[in-house]
Amino acid sequence: MEIALLFVALFGLIIIGVPVAIALAGSSALYVLVSGSVPSIIVSHRMINGVDSFPLLAVPFFILAGNLMNTAGITERIFKFALSIVGWMRGGLGHVNVGASVIFAGMSGAAVADAGGLGAIEIKAMKDAKYDPEFAVGITAASSTIGPIIPPSLPMVIYGVVASASIGQLFAAGFIPGLVMALALMVMVAMMARRRGYPRDQKFRFTMLYKTFGRAFLSLLTPVIIVGGILTGAFTPTEAAVAACAWAMFLGLIVYRTLNWRRFVRVSYDTIETTAVVLLVVGAASIFAWILTSNRVPETVASLLLTMSERPWVILLLVNLILIVVGCFMETVAAITIMVPVLLPVATTIGVDPVHFGVIMVLNLMLGLLTPPVGMVLYVLARIAKIPFERAVVGTAPFLVPLVLVLLLITYVPAITLWLPTLIYR
Repeated sequence: MEIALLFVALFGLIIIGVPVAIALAGSSALYVLVSGSVPSIIVSHRMINGVDSFPLLAVPFFILAGNLMNTAGITERIFKFALSIVGWMRGGLGHVNVGASVIFAGMSGAAVADAGGLGAIEIKAMKDAKYDPEFAVGITAASSTIGPIIPPSLPMVIYGVVASASIGQLFAAGFIPGLVMALALMVMVAMMARRRGYPRDQKFRFTMLYKTFGRAFLSLLTPVIIVGGILTGAFTPTEAAVAACAWAMFLGLIVYRTLNWRRFVRVSYDTIETTAVVLLVVGAASIFAWILTSNRVPETVASLLLTMSERPWVILLLVNLILIVVGCFMETVAAITIMVPVLLPVATTIGVDPVHFGVIMVLNLMLGLLTPPVGMVLYVLARIAKIPFERAVVGTAPFLVPLVLVLLLITYVPAITLWLPTLIYR
Protein backbone atom coordinates (compact mmCIF):
# COMPACT_ATOMS: atom_id res chain seq x y z
CA MET A 1 0.00 0.00 0.00
CA GLU A 2 2.75 2.43 0.96
CA ILE A 3 4.69 1.63 -2.24
CA ALA A 4 1.59 2.38 -4.32
CA LEU A 5 1.26 5.70 -2.48
CA LEU A 6 4.94 6.40 -3.22
CA PHE A 7 4.44 6.06 -6.99
CA VAL A 8 1.09 7.89 -7.03
CA ALA A 9 2.65 10.81 -5.15
CA LEU A 10 5.69 10.86 -7.45
CA PHE A 11 3.80 10.88 -10.75
CA GLY A 12 1.12 13.19 -9.37
CA LEU A 13 3.75 15.77 -8.45
CA ILE A 14 5.52 15.41 -11.82
CA ILE A 15 2.24 15.79 -13.74
CA ILE A 16 1.39 19.07 -11.99
CA GLY A 17 4.83 20.43 -12.88
CA VAL A 18 6.82 20.01 -9.67
CA PRO A 19 10.58 19.69 -10.42
CA VAL A 20 11.73 16.07 -10.51
CA ALA A 21 14.11 16.41 -7.55
CA ILE A 22 11.38 17.90 -5.34
CA ALA A 23 8.89 15.27 -6.52
CA LEU A 24 11.31 12.46 -5.64
CA ALA A 25 12.18 13.89 -2.23
CA GLY A 26 8.56 14.81 -1.45
CA SER A 27 7.12 11.41 -2.35
CA SER A 28 9.89 9.69 -0.39
CA ALA A 29 9.26 11.90 2.66
CA LEU A 30 5.53 11.13 2.42
CA TYR A 31 6.32 7.41 2.41
CA VAL A 32 8.49 7.80 5.51
CA LEU A 33 5.71 9.66 7.33
CA VAL A 34 2.95 7.23 6.34
CA SER A 35 4.87 3.99 6.87
CA GLY A 36 5.95 4.88 10.40
CA SER A 37 8.59 2.15 10.25
CA VAL A 38 11.41 4.25 8.81
CA PRO A 39 13.25 6.84 10.98
CA SER A 40 12.90 10.34 9.51
CA ILE A 41 16.67 10.82 9.77
CA ILE A 42 17.02 8.27 6.97
CA VAL A 43 15.95 10.92 4.42
CA SER A 44 18.91 13.22 5.02
CA HIS A 45 21.23 10.26 5.59
CA ARG A 46 20.43 8.67 2.22
CA MET A 47 20.64 12.01 0.38
CA ILE A 48 24.14 12.59 1.75
CA ASN A 49 25.23 9.04 0.98
CA GLY A 50 23.82 9.35 -2.53
CA VAL A 51 26.20 12.16 -3.49
CA ASP A 52 29.15 11.07 -1.32
CA SER A 53 31.09 9.49 -4.17
CA PHE A 54 34.48 10.42 -5.64
CA PRO A 55 33.51 9.56 -9.26
CA LEU A 56 30.66 12.10 -9.02
CA LEU A 57 33.32 14.82 -8.84
CA ALA A 58 33.60 14.32 -12.60
CA VAL A 59 30.10 15.75 -13.06
CA PRO A 60 30.77 19.44 -12.29
CA PHE A 61 34.07 19.39 -14.17
CA PHE A 62 32.59 17.90 -17.35
CA ILE A 63 29.75 20.43 -17.14
CA LEU A 64 32.29 23.24 -16.71
CA ALA A 65 34.37 21.92 -19.62
CA GLY A 66 31.33 21.90 -21.93
CA ASN A 67 30.32 25.42 -20.87
CA LEU A 68 33.86 26.72 -21.37
CA MET A 69 34.02 25.25 -24.88
CA ASN A 70 30.71 26.82 -25.85
CA THR A 71 31.72 30.22 -24.46
CA ALA A 72 35.27 30.17 -25.87
CA GLY A 73 34.07 29.59 -29.45
CA ILE A 74 35.55 26.09 -29.68
CA THR A 75 32.22 24.71 -30.93
CA GLU A 76 32.22 27.07 -33.91
CA ARG A 77 35.67 25.87 -34.99
CA ILE A 78 34.48 22.27 -34.74
CA PHE A 79 31.41 23.08 -36.84
CA LYS A 80 33.48 24.68 -39.63
CA PHE A 81 35.92 21.75 -39.62
CA ALA A 82 33.04 19.27 -39.94
CA LEU A 83 31.57 21.40 -42.75
CA SER A 84 34.82 21.16 -44.71
CA ILE A 85 34.72 17.34 -44.43
CA VAL A 86 31.11 16.45 -45.29
CA GLY A 87 29.58 19.71 -46.52
CA TRP A 88 29.93 18.51 -50.13
CA MET A 89 27.33 15.76 -49.63
CA ARG A 90 23.67 16.31 -50.50
CA GLY A 91 22.03 17.74 -47.41
CA GLY A 92 25.54 18.62 -46.29
CA LEU A 93 24.59 20.66 -43.24
CA GLY A 94 22.63 17.70 -41.90
CA HIS A 95 25.75 15.53 -42.18
CA VAL A 96 27.82 18.34 -40.65
CA ASN A 97 25.38 18.37 -37.76
CA VAL A 98 26.04 14.70 -37.04
CA GLY A 99 29.81 14.94 -37.56
CA ALA A 100 30.16 17.95 -35.28
CA SER A 101 28.15 16.17 -32.58
CA VAL A 102 30.48 13.17 -32.76
CA ILE A 103 33.49 15.43 -32.22
CA PHE A 104 31.82 17.48 -29.49
CA ALA A 105 30.69 14.26 -27.79
CA GLY A 106 34.32 13.58 -26.96
CA MET A 107 34.44 16.85 -25.03
CA SER A 108 31.25 17.45 -23.04
CA GLY A 109 29.28 14.20 -22.65
CA ALA A 110 25.89 15.88 -22.23
CA ALA A 111 23.06 16.00 -24.77
CA VAL A 112 21.68 19.34 -23.58
CA ALA A 113 25.17 20.94 -23.74
CA ASP A 114 25.49 19.69 -27.33
CA ALA A 115 22.03 20.99 -28.22
CA GLY A 116 22.53 24.35 -26.54
CA GLY A 117 26.08 24.95 -27.81
CA LEU A 118 26.41 23.44 -31.28
CA GLY A 119 22.64 23.59 -31.79
CA ALA A 120 22.54 27.38 -31.93
CA ILE A 121 25.26 27.45 -34.61
CA GLU A 122 23.86 24.53 -36.62
CA ILE A 123 20.23 25.63 -36.68
CA LYS A 124 21.12 29.19 -37.71
CA ALA A 125 23.32 27.88 -40.55
CA MET A 126 20.62 25.46 -41.74
CA LYS A 127 17.87 28.08 -41.65
CA ASP A 128 20.09 30.52 -43.56
CA ALA A 129 20.62 27.79 -46.20
CA LYS A 130 16.81 27.39 -46.55
CA TYR A 131 16.50 24.02 -44.82
CA ASP A 132 13.13 23.34 -43.21
CA PRO A 133 13.23 24.45 -39.55
CA GLU A 134 11.67 21.13 -38.51
CA PHE A 135 14.41 19.19 -40.29
CA ALA A 136 17.09 21.39 -38.70
CA VAL A 137 15.66 20.87 -35.21
CA GLY A 138 15.08 17.15 -35.82
CA ILE A 139 18.62 16.25 -36.88
CA THR A 140 20.15 18.55 -34.26
CA ALA A 141 18.09 16.90 -31.52
CA ALA A 142 18.81 13.38 -32.76
CA SER A 143 22.55 13.96 -33.15
CA SER A 144 22.79 15.50 -29.67
CA THR A 145 21.95 12.08 -28.19
CA ILE A 146 25.34 10.84 -29.42
CA GLY A 147 27.01 13.02 -26.76
CA PRO A 148 26.15 10.83 -23.76
CA ILE A 149 27.06 7.62 -25.63
CA ILE A 150 30.54 8.47 -26.93
CA PRO A 151 32.95 9.07 -24.02
CA PRO A 152 33.09 11.05 -21.85
CA SER A 153 29.50 10.73 -20.69
CA LEU A 154 27.76 12.19 -17.66
CA PRO A 155 24.98 9.55 -17.65
CA MET A 156 27.63 6.81 -17.82
CA VAL A 157 29.34 8.31 -14.76
CA ILE A 158 26.03 8.28 -12.85
CA TYR A 159 25.31 4.71 -13.99
CA GLY A 160 28.80 3.59 -12.99
CA VAL A 161 28.38 5.06 -9.50
CA VAL A 162 24.92 3.54 -8.94
CA ALA A 163 25.72 0.14 -10.49
CA SER A 164 29.28 -0.05 -9.08
CA ALA A 165 30.51 -0.63 -12.63
CA SER A 166 33.85 0.45 -14.11
CA ILE A 167 33.41 3.93 -15.57
CA GLY A 168 36.45 3.39 -17.81
CA GLN A 169 34.85 0.26 -19.29
CA LEU A 170 31.54 2.10 -19.73
CA PHE A 171 33.32 4.88 -21.62
CA ALA A 172 35.04 2.35 -23.88
CA ALA A 173 31.76 0.49 -24.41
CA GLY A 174 30.00 3.59 -25.72
CA PHE A 175 32.51 4.45 -28.43
CA ILE A 176 31.46 2.04 -31.21
CA PRO A 177 27.69 2.34 -30.52
CA GLY A 178 28.06 6.12 -30.80
CA LEU A 179 29.69 5.79 -34.21
CA VAL A 180 26.95 3.37 -35.32
CA MET A 181 24.35 5.95 -34.25
CA ALA A 182 26.14 8.62 -36.29
CA LEU A 183 26.25 6.39 -39.37
CA ALA A 184 22.55 5.54 -39.06
CA LEU A 185 21.60 9.21 -38.75
CA MET A 186 23.73 10.15 -41.77
CA VAL A 187 21.99 7.47 -43.85
CA MET A 188 18.64 8.95 -42.80
CA VAL A 189 19.83 12.46 -43.66
CA ALA A 190 20.96 11.28 -47.11
CA MET A 191 17.56 9.67 -47.79
CA MET A 192 15.60 12.73 -46.66
CA ALA A 193 17.91 15.15 -48.48
CA ARG A 194 17.44 13.29 -51.77
CA ARG A 195 13.67 13.15 -51.34
CA ARG A 196 13.38 16.83 -50.41
CA GLY A 197 15.97 18.10 -52.89
CA TYR A 198 18.33 19.66 -50.36
CA PRO A 199 21.53 21.13 -51.88
CA ARG A 200 25.20 20.25 -51.61
CA ASP A 201 26.29 23.11 -49.40
CA GLN A 202 29.83 23.47 -50.73
CA LYS A 203 32.43 21.73 -52.87
CA PHE A 204 35.09 19.62 -51.25
CA ARG A 205 38.39 21.52 -51.23
CA PHE A 206 41.62 20.38 -49.64
CA THR A 207 42.62 23.98 -49.03
CA MET A 208 39.49 24.59 -46.96
CA LEU A 209 39.96 21.29 -45.10
CA TYR A 210 43.57 22.22 -44.33
CA LYS A 211 42.58 25.70 -43.17
CA THR A 212 39.72 24.59 -40.89
CA PHE A 213 41.77 21.69 -39.52
CA GLY A 214 44.55 24.11 -38.61
CA ARG A 215 42.10 26.43 -36.83
CA ALA A 216 40.43 23.52 -35.00
CA PHE A 217 43.53 21.40 -34.32
CA LEU A 218 44.03 22.39 -30.68
CA SER A 219 40.29 22.05 -30.06
CA LEU A 220 40.35 18.57 -31.59
CA LEU A 221 43.01 17.56 -29.08
CA THR A 222 40.41 17.86 -26.31
CA PRO A 223 38.73 14.47 -26.93
CA VAL A 224 42.17 12.93 -27.48
CA ILE A 225 43.29 14.16 -24.05
CA ILE A 226 40.08 13.07 -22.31
CA VAL A 227 39.35 9.74 -23.97
CA GLY A 228 42.96 8.79 -24.58
CA GLY A 229 43.91 9.60 -21.00
CA ILE A 230 41.10 7.47 -19.59
CA LEU A 231 41.54 4.49 -21.90
CA THR A 232 45.31 4.37 -21.43
CA GLY A 233 44.99 4.63 -17.66
CA ALA A 234 46.78 7.98 -17.44
CA PHE A 235 43.67 9.60 -15.91
CA THR A 236 40.72 8.50 -13.87
CA PRO A 237 37.45 9.89 -15.32
CA THR A 238 37.44 12.57 -12.62
CA GLU A 239 41.03 13.59 -13.40
CA ALA A 240 40.21 13.63 -17.12
CA ALA A 241 37.34 16.04 -16.42
CA VAL A 242 39.72 18.37 -14.58
CA ALA A 243 42.23 18.12 -17.45
CA ALA A 244 39.47 19.00 -19.93
CA CYS A 245 38.64 22.13 -17.93
CA ALA A 246 42.29 23.16 -17.75
CA TRP A 247 42.73 22.63 -21.50
CA ALA A 248 39.55 24.55 -22.37
CA MET A 249 40.68 27.45 -20.17
CA PHE A 250 44.12 27.41 -21.77
CA LEU A 251 42.57 27.59 -25.25
CA GLY A 252 40.02 30.25 -24.35
CA LEU A 253 42.21 32.54 -22.24
CA ILE A 254 45.63 32.21 -23.87
CA VAL A 255 45.45 30.71 -27.37
CA TYR A 256 42.18 31.97 -28.87
CA ARG A 257 41.69 34.87 -26.41
CA THR A 258 37.92 34.48 -26.72
CA LEU A 259 37.42 33.96 -22.99
CA ASN A 260 37.91 36.69 -20.40
CA TRP A 261 37.57 36.54 -16.64
CA ARG A 262 34.10 38.11 -16.68
CA ARG A 263 32.86 35.37 -19.01
CA PHE A 264 34.64 32.77 -16.91
CA VAL A 265 32.79 33.93 -13.79
CA ARG A 266 29.46 33.72 -15.65
CA VAL A 267 30.32 30.23 -16.92
CA SER A 268 31.24 29.20 -13.38
CA TYR A 269 27.89 30.39 -12.04
CA ASP A 270 26.08 28.44 -14.79
CA THR A 271 28.11 25.35 -13.90
CA ILE A 272 27.33 25.67 -10.20
CA GLU A 273 23.62 26.00 -10.96
CA THR A 274 23.56 22.96 -13.26
CA THR A 275 25.68 20.87 -10.89
CA ALA A 276 23.42 21.72 -7.96
CA VAL A 277 20.40 20.53 -9.92
CA VAL A 278 22.10 17.28 -10.95
CA LEU A 279 23.33 16.47 -7.44
CA LEU A 280 19.97 17.36 -5.90
CA VAL A 281 18.32 14.92 -8.30
CA VAL A 282 20.90 12.23 -7.48
CA GLY A 283 20.43 12.74 -3.74
CA ALA A 284 16.63 12.72 -3.93
CA ALA A 285 16.60 9.71 -6.25
CA SER A 286 18.89 7.87 -3.84
CA ILE A 287 16.19 8.02 -1.14
CA PHE A 288 13.59 6.78 -3.60
CA ALA A 289 15.82 3.95 -4.80
CA TRP A 290 16.61 2.93 -1.20
CA ILE A 291 12.89 2.69 -0.40
CA LEU A 292 12.34 0.49 -3.47
CA THR A 293 15.27 -1.74 -2.55
CA SER A 294 14.29 -2.07 1.11
CA ASN A 295 10.80 -3.14 0.01
CA ARG A 296 12.26 -5.75 -2.37
CA VAL A 297 10.75 -4.07 -5.42
CA PRO A 298 13.71 -5.13 -7.66
CA GLU A 299 13.13 -8.78 -6.75
CA THR A 300 9.40 -8.41 -7.42
CA VAL A 301 10.01 -6.82 -10.84
CA ALA A 302 12.59 -9.48 -11.74
CA SER A 303 10.20 -12.24 -10.73
CA LEU A 304 7.37 -10.65 -12.72
CA LEU A 305 9.42 -10.24 -15.89
CA LEU A 306 10.86 -13.75 -15.65
CA THR A 307 7.38 -15.24 -15.26
CA MET A 308 6.21 -13.40 -18.38
CA SER A 309 8.85 -15.12 -20.48
CA GLU A 310 11.93 -17.27 -20.07
CA ARG A 311 13.45 -16.04 -23.33
CA PRO A 312 16.17 -13.42 -22.76
CA TRP A 313 15.36 -11.53 -25.97
CA VAL A 314 11.74 -11.04 -24.87
CA ILE A 315 12.81 -9.82 -21.42
CA LEU A 316 15.30 -7.39 -22.99
CA LEU A 317 12.57 -6.08 -25.26
CA LEU A 318 10.31 -5.50 -22.24
CA VAL A 319 13.15 -3.77 -20.39
CA ASN A 320 13.72 -1.49 -23.38
CA LEU A 321 10.03 -0.58 -23.48
CA ILE A 322 10.03 0.18 -19.75
CA LEU A 323 13.10 2.41 -20.06
CA ILE A 324 11.75 4.31 -23.07
CA VAL A 325 8.51 5.04 -21.21
CA VAL A 326 10.42 6.11 -18.09
CA GLY A 327 12.65 8.34 -20.23
CA CYS A 328 9.57 10.07 -21.64
CA PHE A 329 8.51 11.21 -18.17
CA MET A 330 11.64 11.42 -16.05
CA GLU A 331 14.94 13.29 -16.22
CA THR A 332 17.91 11.08 -17.16
CA VAL A 333 19.88 11.28 -13.91
CA ALA A 334 16.83 10.47 -11.78
CA ALA A 335 15.81 7.63 -14.09
CA ILE A 336 19.26 6.03 -13.89
CA THR A 337 19.46 6.35 -10.11
CA ILE A 338 16.02 4.78 -9.63
CA MET A 339 15.90 2.18 -12.41
CA VAL A 340 19.38 0.67 -12.06
CA PRO A 341 18.61 -1.06 -8.73
CA VAL A 342 15.31 -2.29 -10.21
CA LEU A 343 16.35 -3.50 -13.67
CA LEU A 344 20.04 -4.38 -13.38
CA PRO A 345 19.29 -7.54 -11.35
CA VAL A 346 16.91 -8.63 -14.10
CA ALA A 347 19.58 -8.07 -16.74
CA THR A 348 22.29 -9.94 -14.85
CA THR A 349 19.89 -12.83 -14.18
CA ILE A 350 19.53 -13.42 -17.92
CA GLY A 351 23.27 -13.08 -18.49
CA VAL A 352 23.58 -9.46 -19.65
CA ASP A 353 26.89 -7.82 -18.76
CA PRO A 354 26.42 -4.73 -16.49
CA VAL A 355 28.58 -2.64 -18.85
CA HIS A 356 26.48 -3.69 -21.84
CA PHE A 357 23.31 -2.93 -19.90
CA GLY A 358 24.65 0.53 -19.04
CA VAL A 359 24.89 1.46 -22.72
CA ILE A 360 21.41 0.03 -23.36
CA MET A 361 19.94 2.05 -20.49
CA VAL A 362 21.59 5.34 -21.44
CA LEU A 363 20.56 5.03 -25.10
CA ASN A 364 16.96 4.30 -24.10
CA LEU A 365 16.87 7.34 -21.86
CA MET A 366 18.39 9.49 -24.61
CA LEU A 367 15.39 8.60 -26.76
CA GLY A 368 13.28 9.96 -23.92
CA LEU A 369 14.96 13.35 -24.39
CA LEU A 370 13.45 13.43 -27.89
CA THR A 371 9.88 12.63 -26.88
CA PRO A 372 7.20 14.60 -25.06
CA PRO A 373 6.12 15.40 -22.44
CA VAL A 374 9.60 15.99 -20.93
CA GLY A 375 11.73 16.19 -24.11
CA MET A 376 14.24 18.64 -22.65
CA VAL A 377 16.36 18.76 -25.82
CA LEU A 378 13.28 19.55 -27.92
CA TYR A 379 12.35 22.48 -25.69
CA VAL A 380 15.87 23.90 -25.95
CA LEU A 381 16.02 23.57 -29.75
CA ALA A 382 12.46 24.76 -30.37
CA ARG A 383 13.35 27.93 -28.50
CA ILE A 384 16.56 28.36 -30.52
CA ALA A 385 14.76 27.77 -33.84
CA LYS A 386 11.78 29.92 -32.75
CA ILE A 387 9.21 27.28 -33.70
CA PRO A 388 6.41 25.73 -31.61
CA PHE A 389 7.26 22.67 -29.54
CA GLU A 390 4.78 20.59 -31.56
CA ARG A 391 6.65 21.31 -34.81
CA ALA A 392 9.91 20.29 -33.15
CA VAL A 393 8.33 16.96 -32.19
CA VAL A 394 7.15 16.38 -35.78
CA GLY A 395 10.61 17.23 -37.16
CA THR A 396 12.34 14.83 -34.78
CA ALA A 397 10.00 11.86 -35.34
CA PRO A 398 11.69 10.50 -38.54
CA PHE A 399 15.07 10.36 -36.80
CA LEU A 400 13.70 8.17 -34.03
CA VAL A 401 13.50 5.33 -36.58
CA PRO A 402 17.29 4.88 -37.10
CA LEU A 403 17.94 5.44 -33.39
CA VAL A 404 15.47 2.71 -32.40
CA LEU A 405 17.03 0.35 -34.96
CA VAL A 406 20.47 1.06 -33.49
CA LEU A 407 19.07 0.44 -30.00
CA LEU A 408 17.79 -2.99 -31.06
CA LEU A 409 21.11 -3.77 -32.77
CA ILE A 410 23.10 -2.84 -29.65
CA THR A 411 20.70 -4.73 -27.40
CA TYR A 412 20.89 -8.02 -29.29
CA VAL A 413 24.49 -7.86 -30.55
CA PRO A 414 26.52 -7.30 -27.36
CA ALA A 415 29.83 -7.59 -29.21
CA ILE A 416 29.27 -4.09 -30.62
CA THR A 417 29.38 -2.76 -27.07
CA LEU A 418 31.76 -5.14 -25.33
CA TRP A 419 34.48 -5.67 -27.96
CA LEU A 420 36.45 -2.49 -27.20
CA PRO A 421 36.34 -2.64 -23.36
CA THR A 422 37.28 -6.33 -23.54
CA LEU A 423 40.22 -5.47 -25.80
CA ILE A 424 41.44 -2.66 -23.55
CA TYR A 425 40.75 -4.05 -20.08
CA ARG A 426 41.23 -7.79 -20.56
